[in-house]
Amino acid sequence: MLIINRLNQVEAKFIIEGAVIKANKLGVPMCISVVDESGSLIAFERMDGGKIHSITLSQDKAFTAASSRKATHEVNQACIPGHENNLFGIHTALGGRMCIIGGGLPISFEGKVIGGIGVSSGTPKQDLACAQAGVDSFNRMLSQAAS
Repeated sequence: MLIINRLNQVEAKFIIEGAVIKANKLGVPMCISVVDESGSLIAFERMDGGKIHSITLSQDKAFTAASSRKATHEVNQACIPGHENNLFGIHTALGGRMCIIGGGLPISFEGKVIGGIGVSSGTPKQDLACAQAGVDSFNRMLSQAAS
């Protein structure tokens, strides 16, 4: 029997709020998705002005991060021909759902991936900064609950 930790709605919304705060500081309206460990959507927010195509991209980034258990920019690096763990072409897998653009991060608890966050509408660097802010807010919430 497997025992699986899974993000709940309160945690997912907290993660999104952390990303929204960072997006507001950057002045870039984002689309933000949070998925469970299997890559299934738990929560989503499209900020006013978030790009239409970023709705799907944010979900695919979150899916990729959770299912591969790696940040999307790390998967991107592994897609470069000649890389020791060559994943060249993986972005075409699963009907194109594997997104190798920066902005997707796995979310972990007690050393295991329990979900992912995907952010899209800015540059990959801006998307990643917002995703990291979401993960950081989740980690702060965990540490406060433990104290």
